[in-house]
Amino acid sequence: MSPTNTTLQLIQEKSLPFTPEIGLILGSGLGLLADSLENKIIFPYETLPDFPKSTVAGHSGRLVLGYLNQKPVACLQGRVHPYEGTPPQKIKTLIRTLKLLGCKILIITNATGSLRLEVKPGSLCMVTDHINFQAFNPLVGPNEEEFGPRFFAMDDAYDAVLQNQFRKTAKRLNIKLEEGVYFGTLGPSFETPAEIRAFRILGGDIVGMSTIPDVLVARHCGLRVAALSAITNLAAGLSNEKISHENTLYYGEKTANSMLELIRGFINDYHE
Repeated sequence: MSPTNTTLQLIQEKSLPFTPEIGLILGSGLGLLADSLENKIIFPYETLPDFPKSTVAGHSGRLVLGYLNQKPVACLQGRVHPYEGTPPQKIKTLIRTLKLLGCKILIITNATGSLRLEVKPGSLCMVTDHINFQAFNPLVGPNEEEFGPRFFAMDDAYDAVLQNQFRKTAKRLNIKLEEGVYFGTLGPSFETPAEIRAFRILGGDIVGMSTIPDVLVARHCGLRVAALSAITNLAAGLSNEKISHENTLYYGEKTANSMLELIRGFINDYHE
């Protein structure tokens, strides 16, 4: 489902001649990135006819347009998740709105648990690939050819050029950037220790309940994708600390400044 003309008109009437080059999706506790934009124009999701309502703490539910390092960007300050019961078309609407506004690149942020003892809470990790155990794909159903083909490759789901630039920027800024495979689960329950052991054997490095539906829709419509994770906990069975959404928000906010510095640096350094 694409956003209706009414939604696009509402956005463009308040923002033209603004054309964002980069889209951002901000995960739990990472809304600080949108707050840092200059010359902001804010659209609460409930004011846009086709947009979903975000029901998770740490997800404000706002489309924020503005400038980061003097470059025009569009932020989804809060996403929606399959476990909220969100219809797939709503996830498509969020991503395709960024595409129709002019974005060519999508930077996704999220909060995740680590499957590796050496990648501790407070770390930043760049997603290099994913494993989808969510039993969910928002593109199931009739294909909308105006956005992309019925069948599309995912071997380049996370853009190699964008990843390389993030590595260079992290090195220049002296920011430690881990890398790993994102293992996607449906949620909303956290994983069991036995599941985490299985996920590690299958090749996962970090685990979360989001991101993959966003990536699928983005790649289908031709957006180039990079994804950054704020590590908020060691996964079940790897520490004695109780896993909670409160910890997710705490460490998401704790890493937000480093995430913002890295994204600002990337936007400054990257040139097509």
